[in-house]
Amino acid sequence: MKDQNKPGLLNRLKRVEGQVRGIARMVEDERYCIDILTQVQAVRAALARVETEILNDHLGHCIEGAIVSGDKNEQRKKAAELIELLERTHR
Repeated sequence: MKDQNKPGLLNRLKRVEGQVRGIARMVEDERYCIDILTQVQAVRAALARVETEILNDHLGHCIEGAIVSGDKNEQRKKAAELIELLERTHR
């Protein structure tokens, strides 16, 4: 992961962590279900943005590095990792 992306990702994840704690409080306080579900959707959207940023970083750093290196084994390994990740997403 590129060092320049790390602080932004950590800030986003800390925000998500706070949102999840807020949802737990909402459940404890027996808040209205739709309000809780709205917050759950917000957390999922925030995590999806984090996932996209990390994936972009992986493509631009790790996979690009394998391509530039010319190492066919490393290229295949990186491609296989990505395919496996995408397969897990669709299960």
